[in-house]
This record gives sequence, structure tokens and C-alpha cells, in this order.
Amino acid sequence: MDEIVGFDGRASAPETAPADDAANAALLAMVGDRVRTARSRKGLSRKRLAETSGVSQRYLAQLEAGEGNISIVLLRRVAEALDHRIEWLVGADDPWNSDIMTVMALYRGATAEQRQRVLEILDPEHPSLRRGRRIAMIGLRGAGKSTLGRMAADALGLPFLELNVEIEQASGMPVNEVMALYGQEGYRRLERQSVERIAATSEALVLAVAGGIVSEPETFNHLLRHYHTIWLKARPEEHMGRVRAQGDTRPMAGNPAAMDDLRTILTSREALYAQAGIHVDTSARTPNESLADVLSAVRERGILG
Repeated sequence: MDEIVGFDGRASAPETAPADDAANAALLAMVGDRVRTARSRKGLSRKRLAETSGVSQRYLAQLEAGEGNISIVLLRRVAEALDHRIEWLVGADDPWNSDIMTVMALYRGATAEQRQRVLEILDPEHPSLRRGRRIAMIGLRGAGKSTLGRMAADALGLPFLELNVEIEQASGMPVNEVMALYGQEGYRRLERQSVERIAATSEALVLAVAGGIVSEPETFNHLLRHYHTIWLKARPEEHMGRVRAQGDTRPMAGNPAAMDDLRTILTSREALYAQAGIHVDTSARTPNESLADVLSAVRERGILG
């Protein structure tokens, strides 16, 4: 069978094995039959379909006869002209008699709450169900995690937690004493335990975490799996300015290269922060403007159902 490669009807013989020829012929016949059936159901003449799709009548005739090896781009045009999705024309399931196709169409038009119910039935281990309504704010120090986290929690009617506060309560001492007594390794262990405990005991909350949590693969992966993560990002100058505005001069004290160090840290962590499901740039934004961005993203994702 010749393979049509252009609107002018010119053909070239495909170099394929006999088994491939048979499979290809069956696929082309199926696509042609579905195009013809869809056109008939829609009450379109071939001439009208040619006008709306931009594909010539001659080519459509060959396509419907199972003799036209149409490109994906042209087939998409035909599908759109027929008010169908392209997968309806090439998928294994019959678009008019398959429950699967019906369910797919209904799911696309469902509300976030309805989709959530479907997932609960069909895929209890789906990530969105594991995460519940837990939101974690991540980002470098000075990004606004505590400020926006608290504001978002109030707006959404959720509890707000600071991970470092939880670590202090679990250890019975301030974070700086934890670091002095147990070192970085001890702090990270308490951090991981706190992240896991909160996920196991709280279905809905907003959590602000330390900027370095992304450097601990096990803890960060648990966070990504069990929380909806929001990366609050900002320009390095704004990170530094916000920290200093809070009265913390430590980043600059005795370190003239502090800004360069901050840029280096941000660059090294950027790919990790980018794994968050939502990114919100707080640069040159007021807290209320950034809050609006956060709330819009949360609602758009249907995180709260």
C-alpha cells in the first residue's frame, strides 16, 4: 500500500517489515473509520470538513478510506474540526462505546472536589491524597515563609506551625542549643522526625520550614510526598534586606562577602527548591500582594478541595 505524504497525492513506498505493514494498515483503517463516523455524526460533508480543518477533500477521502498516512499536526486539525480530541481518533478505546473514554471526558469537566473523590476510589495512594491539606512553605531565609505562612493560614482557616518551634518543643531547648549540643546531624535528625510526626498527626496546616531542609534528601523527599510545597523565591538583595529589617545583622557581621555567599547558596539550592509544586516570586511584592498570589495558586490547584 502506498503512503500518502502530501496534499498533492504524491506517494512513496514505506520500507517496513510485513508485520509492520499489517499493523500500520489496521491503524490507518481504524483512524479513517473514526474520522468518517465522527464526520457523519456531526452531519458534515467532506467539503465542509476540508474547509474547517484546512485539509483537502482529496486527502480526507484517502484518509477515510484508510489510505492516507496523515501527520499528527494535520490529524489534530481534523480532530478539532470534528470537536474531538486527537486521542479519540487513534486510541485503542472506541470513543463512542467505551466507558473509559466517557469517564475521561467526565473527569475533565469535573470540579476539584469531584476529582478528589474519584481519586480516593481509584487511587488511594495518589500523591494529592497523601498530602491531604498540608502546605509547606520552602525557600531561602528572608523569602517570607513565616510572614506569608501565617497570613495564608489565617486566610485559609488552617493552623500555622514553624518547624523550628516544633523542633524546640520536641527537644526541650532552643535550636541554637540543639546545634551546640548535638551538632548539625542531631538537628537534621530532629528536623526529619518533626516533619514525619506532623504529617502523621495533622491533616491540614501551613508549615514554614528552614531553608536548608532541601539539602537533606530523605527529609525533603518526605516533605514533597506528604505536603503541598510552595517555594517562596526572591532576589538575593531582597533576601538579605528582609533578614536585616528583622533586626538580624548576623549575615553581614564580619563578612564582606556575605552577599556573594548568599548568591552561591541560592544558586546551589535553586534546582531543589524548584521541585516544589508551586512557585511564588515575592520580589518587589508587598506581603498582601504575595499572599494573593499564594492563595490564588492554592485554589487553582484545588489543594483544599
